[in-house]
Amino acid sequence: MVFSSGTVINQQISSATIRTFFVGYDLGEYRNEPFTEILLDTIVDFAFGYHTGILQKYDRRMLKEAARSIYKIKEYQEVKWVYVDKDEELSDCELKNEQKFLKRGEFGEMILHLILRDFFNTVPLLAKVHFKDTDSSTIHGFDIVHIGPDIGDPNKESLFFGESKLYSRKDGQAGIHGITDLLNDVKDHFKKDFLYREFALISKKKDAFKAIEEYEDRNTLEEYSAFLERKKVWYERLSFVEAGKMKLEDLFKSVTIPVICTYQSKIFENKINENSAEFQDELSKEVGLLSTMFNSSISAMRAEVGELIRTNLNVVLLLFPIPSKKQLIKSLHEKLYKYQA
Repeated sequence: MVFSSGTVINQQISSATIRTFFVGYDLGEYRNEPFTEILLDTIVDFAFGYHTGILQKYDRRMLKEAARSIYKIKEYQEVKWVYVDKDEELSDCELKNEQKFLKRGEFGEMILHLILRDFFNTVPLLAKVHFKDTDSSTIHGFDIVHIGPDIGDPNKESLFFGESKLYSRKDGQAGIHGITDLLNDVKDHFKKDFLYREFALISKKKDAFKAIEEYEDRNTLEEYSAFLERKKVWYERLSFVEAGKMKLEDLFKSVTIPVICTYQSKIFENKINENSAEFQDELSKEVGLLSTMFNSSISAMRAEVGELIRTNLNVVLLLFPIPSKKQLIKSLHEKLYKYQA
Protein backbone atom coordinates (compact mmCIF):
# COMPACT_ATOMS: atom_id res chain seq x y z
CA MET A 1 0.00 0.00 0.00
CA VAL A 2 1.23 3.48 -0.88
CA PHE A 3 -0.06 6.28 1.36
CA SER A 4 0.90 9.17 -0.96
CA SER A 5 2.29 11.11 1.99
CA GLY A 6 4.34 13.21 -0.43
CA THR A 7 1.20 15.32 -0.91
CA VAL A 8 1.56 16.48 2.70
CA ILE A 9 5.16 15.74 3.73
CA ASN A 10 7.99 17.65 2.04
CA GLN A 11 11.32 15.88 1.58
CA GLN A 12 13.94 18.64 1.64
CA ILE A 13 17.23 16.73 1.57
CA SER A 14 17.72 13.24 0.20
CA SER A 15 21.13 11.61 0.36
CA ALA A 16 22.61 8.28 1.40
CA THR A 17 23.23 9.47 4.97
CA ILE A 18 20.61 12.13 5.73
CA ARG A 19 17.05 12.95 4.76
CA THR A 20 14.89 15.76 6.06
CA PHE A 21 11.11 15.97 6.13
CA PHE A 22 8.60 18.55 7.26
CA VAL A 23 4.95 19.54 6.84
CA GLY A 24 4.21 23.03 5.58
CA TYR A 25 1.31 25.48 5.62
CA ASP A 26 -1.96 26.12 3.82
CA LEU A 27 -3.32 29.67 3.88
CA GLY A 28 -0.93 30.45 6.73
CA GLU A 29 -2.04 27.48 8.88
CA TYR A 30 0.19 24.51 9.65
CA ARG A 31 -1.22 21.39 7.97
CA ASN A 32 -1.62 19.34 11.14
CA GLU A 33 -5.00 17.92 10.10
CA PRO A 34 -3.85 16.46 6.74
CA PHE A 35 -0.69 15.17 8.45
CA THR A 36 -2.60 13.30 11.17
CA GLU A 37 -5.02 11.90 8.58
CA ILE A 38 -2.15 10.53 6.51
CA LEU A 39 -0.60 8.98 9.62
CA LEU A 40 -3.87 7.37 10.62
CA ASP A 41 -4.20 5.90 7.12
CA THR A 42 -1.29 3.66 8.14
CA ILE A 43 -3.00 2.20 11.25
CA VAL A 44 -3.91 -1.19 9.84
CA ASP A 45 -0.63 -1.50 7.96
CA PHE A 46 1.35 -0.39 11.02
CA ALA A 47 -0.51 -2.74 13.37
CA PHE A 48 -0.70 -5.85 11.20
CA GLY A 49 1.70 -5.36 8.30
CA TYR A 50 1.58 -8.17 5.79
CA HIS A 51 0.84 -10.76 8.45
CA THR A 52 -2.83 -10.84 7.51
CA GLY A 53 -2.31 -10.28 3.80
CA ILE A 54 -1.44 -7.62 1.24
CA LEU A 55 -3.45 -4.68 2.50
CA GLN A 56 -4.51 -2.82 -0.64
CA LYS A 57 -7.67 -1.74 1.13
CA TYR A 58 -9.44 -2.46 4.39
CA ASP A 59 -12.85 -2.05 5.95
CA ARG A 60 -14.08 -0.39 9.16
CA ARG A 61 -13.88 -3.66 11.13
CA MET A 62 -10.14 -3.98 10.44
CA LEU A 63 -9.62 -0.33 11.39
CA LYS A 64 -11.38 -0.89 14.72
CA GLU A 65 -9.37 -4.06 15.37
CA ALA A 66 -6.09 -2.28 14.63
CA ALA A 67 -6.94 0.66 16.91
CA ARG A 68 -7.90 -1.67 19.74
CA SER A 69 -4.67 -3.65 19.35
CA ILE A 70 -2.65 -0.45 19.62
CA TYR A 71 -4.38 0.54 22.86
CA LYS A 72 -3.60 -2.83 24.39
CA ILE A 73 -0.03 -1.54 24.68
CA LYS A 74 0.58 0.26 27.95
CA GLU A 75 2.62 3.06 26.41
CA TYR A 76 -0.23 4.19 24.18
CA GLN A 77 -2.74 4.04 27.04
CA GLU A 78 -0.55 6.14 29.33
CA VAL A 79 0.37 8.74 26.74
CA LYS A 80 -3.29 9.12 25.76
CA TRP A 81 -4.15 9.69 29.44
CA VAL A 82 -1.56 12.50 29.71
CA TYR A 83 -2.17 14.31 26.42
CA VAL A 84 -5.93 13.85 26.00
CA ASP A 85 -7.59 12.99 29.32
CA LYS A 86 -5.48 15.42 31.37
CA ASP A 87 -4.80 17.81 28.46
CA GLU A 88 -1.22 18.19 29.62
CA GLU A 89 2.21 17.95 28.07
CA LEU A 90 5.30 16.34 29.51
CA SER A 91 8.68 17.74 28.64
CA ASP A 92 11.00 14.77 28.22
CA CYS A 93 13.52 16.16 30.69
CA GLU A 94 10.88 16.23 33.47
CA LEU A 95 10.24 12.50 33.42
CA LYS A 96 11.36 10.25 36.22
CA ASN A 97 13.08 6.92 35.57
CA GLU A 98 9.86 4.96 36.07
CA GLN A 99 8.16 7.18 33.44
CA LYS A 100 10.74 6.70 30.71
CA PHE A 101 8.21 4.91 28.52
CA LEU A 102 6.41 8.26 28.11
CA LYS A 103 9.40 9.76 26.27
CA ARG A 104 9.71 6.93 23.77
CA GLY A 105 7.20 8.63 21.48
CA GLU A 106 5.12 5.69 20.33
CA PHE A 107 3.71 7.71 17.41
CA GLY A 108 7.30 8.34 16.38
CA GLU A 109 7.34 4.69 15.30
CA MET A 110 4.25 5.29 13.15
CA ILE A 111 5.94 8.29 11.51
CA LEU A 112 9.03 6.18 10.77
CA HIS A 113 6.81 3.40 9.39
CA LEU A 114 5.11 5.87 7.03
CA ILE A 115 8.39 7.43 5.88
CA LEU A 116 9.96 4.04 5.17
CA ARG A 117 6.89 2.75 3.31
CA ASP A 118 6.44 5.81 1.08
CA PHE A 119 9.95 7.20 0.65
CA PHE A 120 12.09 4.03 0.92
CA ASN A 121 9.64 1.55 -0.64
CA THR A 122 9.88 -0.94 2.25
CA VAL A 123 7.43 -3.52 3.61
CA PRO A 124 7.20 -4.71 7.23
CA LEU A 125 9.02 -7.93 8.08
CA LEU A 126 7.46 -7.66 11.53
CA ALA A 127 4.57 -5.49 12.67
CA LYS A 128 5.54 -4.48 16.18
CA VAL A 129 1.96 -4.09 17.40
CA HIS A 130 0.83 -7.41 15.93
CA PHE A 131 3.60 -9.46 17.46
CA LYS A 132 3.37 -8.99 21.21
CA ASP A 133 4.39 -11.51 23.83
CA THR A 134 1.77 -10.02 26.18
CA ASP A 135 -0.69 -7.13 26.08
CA SER A 136 1.88 -4.86 27.69
CA SER A 137 5.12 -5.71 25.92
CA THR A 138 6.44 -6.02 22.40
CA ILE A 139 8.78 -8.69 21.14
CA HIS A 140 11.73 -6.69 19.90
CA GLY A 141 13.73 -3.66 20.85
CA PHE A 142 14.00 -2.14 17.38
CA ASP A 143 11.15 0.24 16.66
CA ILE A 144 10.87 -0.94 13.06
CA VAL A 145 11.89 -4.13 11.24
CA HIS A 146 11.30 -3.77 7.49
CA ILE A 147 12.77 -5.09 4.26
CA GLY A 148 13.25 -3.04 1.11
CA PRO A 149 15.59 -1.91 -1.66
CA ASP A 150 19.16 -1.13 -0.66
CA ILE A 151 19.75 2.63 -0.77
CA GLY A 152 23.10 2.25 -2.51
CA ASP A 153 21.97 -0.40 -4.97
CA PRO A 154 18.18 -0.68 -5.61
CA ASN A 155 18.75 -4.04 -7.31
CA LYS A 156 19.73 -5.50 -3.94
CA GLU A 157 17.53 -5.90 -0.89
CA SER A 158 18.24 -4.65 2.61
CA LEU A 159 17.02 -5.41 6.12
CA PHE A 160 15.96 -2.21 7.92
CA PHE A 161 16.37 -1.90 11.70
CA GLY A 162 14.82 1.44 12.65
CA GLU A 163 14.91 3.63 15.77
CA SER A 164 12.68 6.62 16.52
CA LYS A 165 12.37 9.55 18.91
CA LEU A 166 9.54 12.10 19.22
CA TYR A 167 10.62 14.95 21.48
CA SER A 168 9.70 18.31 22.93
CA ARG A 169 11.81 20.31 25.36
CA LYS A 170 11.13 23.46 27.34
CA ASP A 171 14.70 24.57 26.68
CA GLY A 172 14.03 24.59 22.94
CA GLN A 173 16.72 21.96 22.34
CA ALA A 174 14.46 19.00 21.50
CA GLY A 175 16.41 18.19 18.34
CA ILE A 176 19.73 18.05 20.16
CA HIS A 177 18.36 15.86 22.94
CA GLY A 178 16.67 13.56 20.41
CA ILE A 179 19.92 13.17 18.46
CA THR A 180 21.78 12.41 21.70
CA ASP A 181 19.38 9.60 22.58
CA LEU A 182 19.45 8.17 19.05
CA LEU A 183 23.23 8.03 19.28
CA ASN A 184 22.87 6.12 22.55
CA ASP A 185 20.55 3.68 20.77
CA VAL A 186 23.19 3.08 18.10
CA LYS A 187 25.76 2.41 20.82
CA ASP A 188 23.50 0.08 22.84
CA HIS A 189 21.43 -1.73 20.23
CA PHE A 190 24.18 -2.64 17.82
CA LYS A 191 26.17 -4.75 20.22
CA LYS A 192 26.52 -8.46 19.62
CA ASP A 193 24.64 -9.67 22.74
CA PHE A 194 21.70 -7.35 22.10
CA LEU A 195 21.49 -8.33 18.45
CA TYR A 196 21.56 -12.07 19.14
CA ARG A 197 18.69 -11.64 21.62
CA GLU A 198 16.73 -9.68 19.04
CA PHE A 199 17.37 -12.24 16.31
CA ALA A 200 16.17 -15.02 18.60
CA LEU A 201 12.93 -13.18 19.37
CA ILE A 202 12.32 -12.32 15.73
CA SER A 203 13.00 -15.91 14.64
CA LYS A 204 10.27 -17.18 16.94
CA LYS A 205 7.75 -15.47 14.63
CA LYS A 206 9.01 -16.88 11.33
CA ASP A 207 5.92 -19.08 10.89
CA ALA A 208 3.40 -16.57 12.24
CA PHE A 209 2.25 -15.51 8.77
CA LYS A 210 -0.89 -16.71 7.05
CA ALA A 211 -0.02 -19.78 4.94
CA ILE A 212 -0.44 -19.41 1.20
CA GLU A 213 -3.09 -22.18 1.29
CA GLU A 214 -5.16 -20.10 3.72
CA TYR A 215 -4.87 -16.85 1.80
CA GLU A 216 -8.32 -15.71 0.66
CA ASP A 217 -7.67 -12.80 -1.71
CA ARG A 218 -7.05 -14.34 -5.11
CA ASN A 219 -6.33 -10.90 -6.59
CA THR A 220 -3.19 -10.47 -4.50
CA LEU A 221 -2.16 -14.12 -4.20
CA GLU A 222 0.92 -13.72 -6.40
CA GLU A 223 2.06 -10.61 -4.52
CA TYR A 224 1.61 -12.30 -1.15
CA SER A 225 3.46 -15.41 -2.32
CA ALA A 226 6.39 -13.25 -3.45
CA PHE A 227 6.44 -11.53 -0.04
CA LEU A 228 6.58 -14.88 1.76
CA GLU A 229 9.62 -15.80 -0.30
CA ARG A 230 11.28 -12.46 0.51
CA LYS A 231 10.76 -12.81 4.25
CA LYS A 232 11.95 -16.45 4.15
CA VAL A 233 15.34 -15.29 2.86
CA TRP A 234 15.81 -12.90 5.80
CA TYR A 235 14.65 -15.36 8.44
CA GLU A 236 17.14 -17.88 7.06
CA ARG A 237 19.96 -15.34 7.24
CA LEU A 238 19.12 -14.48 10.83
CA SER A 239 19.01 -18.18 11.76
CA PHE A 240 22.37 -18.74 10.05
CA VAL A 241 23.92 -15.96 12.15
CA GLU A 242 22.41 -17.44 15.33
CA ALA A 243 23.81 -20.85 14.44
CA GLY A 244 27.27 -19.48 13.62
CA LYS A 245 26.91 -20.38 9.94
CA MET A 246 27.10 -16.75 8.84
CA LYS A 247 29.20 -13.88 10.17
CA LEU A 248 27.38 -11.04 11.88
CA GLU A 249 29.55 -8.57 9.98
CA ASP A 250 28.49 -10.16 6.68
CA LEU A 251 24.80 -9.85 7.56
CA PHE A 252 25.27 -6.17 8.32
CA LYS A 253 26.59 -5.50 4.84
CA SER A 254 22.90 -5.81 3.89
CA VAL A 255 21.43 -3.87 6.83
CA THR A 256 20.17 -0.29 6.74
CA ILE A 257 19.64 1.61 10.00
CA PRO A 258 17.18 4.50 9.63
CA VAL A 259 17.02 6.64 12.78
CA ILE A 260 14.35 9.33 12.91
CA CYS A 261 14.24 12.34 15.19
CA THR A 262 10.81 13.99 15.11
CA TYR A 263 11.21 17.03 17.29
CA GLN A 264 9.51 20.28 18.26
CA SER A 265 11.36 23.10 16.53
CA LYS A 266 11.40 26.88 16.86
CA ILE A 267 11.71 27.31 13.10
CA PHE A 268 7.89 27.23 12.88
CA GLU A 269 7.37 30.15 15.28
CA ASN A 270 5.71 33.16 13.63
CA LYS A 271 5.85 31.53 10.19
CA ILE A 272 3.03 31.15 7.66
CA ASN A 273 4.85 29.90 4.57
CA GLU A 274 7.42 27.10 4.28
CA ASN A 275 8.74 28.60 1.04
CA SER A 276 9.77 31.87 2.65
CA ALA A 277 13.48 32.67 2.69
CA GLU A 278 13.39 33.01 6.48
CA PHE A 279 11.89 29.54 7.02
CA GLN A 280 14.23 27.88 4.55
CA ASP A 281 17.28 29.60 6.04
CA GLU A 282 16.41 28.57 9.60
CA LEU A 283 15.62 25.01 8.48
CA SER A 284 18.95 24.75 6.66
CA LYS A 285 20.90 25.99 9.69
CA GLU A 286 19.12 23.66 12.11
CA VAL A 287 19.51 20.62 9.87
CA GLY A 288 23.18 21.44 9.38
CA LEU A 289 23.77 21.68 13.12
CA LEU A 290 21.98 18.44 13.99
CA SER A 291 23.44 16.41 11.12
CA THR A 292 26.98 17.61 11.90
CA MET A 293 26.50 16.70 15.57
CA PHE A 294 25.20 13.25 14.65
CA ASN A 295 27.84 12.43 12.04
CA SER A 296 30.70 13.67 14.23
CA SER A 297 29.53 11.51 17.11
CA ILE A 298 29.16 8.43 14.89
CA SER A 299 32.65 8.98 13.47
CA ALA A 300 34.09 9.24 16.98
CA MET A 301 32.57 5.97 18.23
CA ARG A 302 35.27 3.64 19.50
CA ALA A 303 35.80 0.29 17.83
CA GLU A 304 35.58 -2.67 20.22
CA VAL A 305 37.09 -6.08 19.53
CA GLY A 306 34.34 -8.63 18.95
CA GLU A 307 31.72 -5.93 18.25
CA LEU A 308 30.43 -4.28 15.10
CA ILE A 309 32.42 -1.23 14.06
CA ARG A 310 29.70 1.40 14.33
CA THR A 311 31.46 3.80 11.97
CA ASN A 312 30.92 1.16 9.26
CA LEU A 313 27.18 0.81 9.89
CA ASN A 314 24.81 1.98 7.16
CA VAL A 315 23.04 4.60 9.30
CA VAL A 316 20.61 7.08 7.72
CA LEU A 317 19.57 10.08 9.81
CA LEU A 318 16.00 11.27 9.27
CA LEU A 319 15.14 14.71 10.68
CA PHE A 320 11.48 15.72 11.01
CA PRO A 321 10.87 19.09 12.74
CA ILE A 322 7.31 19.87 13.89
CA PRO A 323 5.81 22.99 15.54
CA SER A 324 4.12 21.22 18.49
CA LYS A 325 4.44 17.72 19.89
CA LYS A 326 1.36 18.21 22.05
CA GLN A 327 -0.78 19.33 19.11
CA LEU A 328 0.28 16.30 17.06
CA ILE A 329 0.00 13.68 19.82
CA LYS A 330 -3.32 14.95 21.15
CA SER A 331 -4.86 15.06 17.68
CA LEU A 332 -3.66 11.54 16.85
CA HIS A 333 -4.98 10.08 20.10
CA GLU A 334 -8.35 11.80 19.79
CA LYS A 335 -8.86 10.38 16.30
CA LEU A 336 -7.38 6.95 16.99
CA TYR A 337 -9.37 6.41 20.19
CA LYS A 338 -12.62 7.10 18.32
CA TYR A 339 -11.71 4.40 15.78
CA GLN A 340 -12.22 1.75 18.48
CA ALA A 341 -15.96 2.53 18.58
